[in-house]
Amino acid sequence: MPKMKTHRGAAKRFKKTGSGKLKRSHAFTSHLFGNKSQKQKRKLRKAGMVSSGDFKRIRSMLTYKK
Repeated sequence: MPKMKTHRGAAKRFKKTGSGKLKRSHAFTSHLFGNKSQKQKRKLRKAGMVSSGDFKRIRSMLTYKK
């Protein structure tokens, strides 16, 4: 059986925290800022966590990521 490969697209998008959770960045941060409120833009800067429903699926893509 060959080794599983890390999904390179997922590896660029997610990082593991010290406690083993997965950190992600927010969407809607690339353009069209004129019609977003300052509060919305400020909250989009901070990282989010992967939801429990997606965690198992994404974790399997990041087999060897530390």
